[in-house]
Amino acid sequence: MGHREDLLEGAKRCLLEKGYARTTARDIVAASGTNLASIGYHYGSKEALLNLAFLKVTEEWGDVLTEKRDADGDEASRPPLDQFRDTWQQVIDSFEGTRSVWQLQMEVVSRIDQDPELRKALLGPQREGRAGLAENMLGIDPEKDPEKARVAGLFCQALLAGVMVQWLMDSESAPSAQDLTDGLKAVLEGRES
Repeated sequence: MGHREDLLEGAKRCLLEKGYARTTARDIVAASGTNLASIGYHYGSKEALLNLAFLKVTEEWGDVLTEKRDADGDEASRPPLDQFRDTWQQVIDSFEGTRSVWQLQMEVVSRIDQDPELRKALLGPQREGRAGLAENMLGIDPEKDPEKARVAGLFCQALLAGVMVQWLMDSESAPSAQDLTDGLKAVLEGRES
């Protein structure tokens, strides 16, 4: 790897260990084995590097879902609620191992109003991420049905953010995959007459 890649890997490690606000340029240099001038040369600023590192961290989490879905085989043949429950079980099972990713996401969300460059950097990837969530969690192909994938992705993203917050605050009472599935069934069935 060259300095550019080393810096990105170092920044990802720092974000997960220290968070966004507490990561300094010197931390990144120490973690990457590079020098301070490399940050400006390759990325323009520490903030630009951290923004890219954050995007890569969240993308890697999404890749884990994709790999699991691909390993499980033909999702289309399974009932949608089973697929929904099993995907949520995978997300919840991975939570403790990815807790630092979720903490980082909460920190980044809290910085959006003070950092217009961060907001700008997240807009496109956030929209792409919704399409990935629709595909990975619900089996909706964004290329075949972009509008269905868009609204399903919005739903999945809202649900994921809410579940994540509940797990960060109180994992003992946070929803299980079965709770989420039963809740979705209740919503779909509506109020009985």
